[in-house]
Amino acid sequence: MFQPSRTEARQFLIDAWRRHRAREVVSPLEAIAADVIAMHPEYHALLEQPAEAAALEARDYSPDDGAVNPFLHLHLHLAVIEQVSIDQPAGIAAAYARLLARLDAPLAAQHAIIDCLAETMWRAQRDQGPPDGEAYLACVERCTR
Repeated sequence: MFQPSRTEARQFLIDAWRRHRAREVVSPLEAIAADVIAMHPEYHALLEQPAEAAALEARDYSPDDGAVNPFLHLHLHLAVIEQVSIDQPAGIAAAYARLLARLDAPLAAQHAIIDCLAETMWRAQRDQGPPDGEAYLACVERCTR
């Protein structure tokens, strides 16, 4: 299993956005990442400025400082998109479709799921156990109502 370092994961997003903007050939995953980044104009300047991106790449983000970690946020989008594409956990694709129908905005639907995913991951870390897929899906289902 590929387990990129924090630096590699962050650099992937910077490179995908640079390649997209330069109209270079991108991999399918880079294309998805570029689409996600395109939906987040608040991160464009940071990813487009080499000095800013380098500073961001080295920065630690703490819940205590109140700032959103743009790299984590974008990677959570990628996780949700992959989960929906393979319907894992089972039922997430249908729940996403219902959420999308209710909200009529892919970005808003993904953000709702990201909130559930982040909570699920936080609980797993707190409890030092695996993520609870049933609780995650239940949270997403609540968002569809």
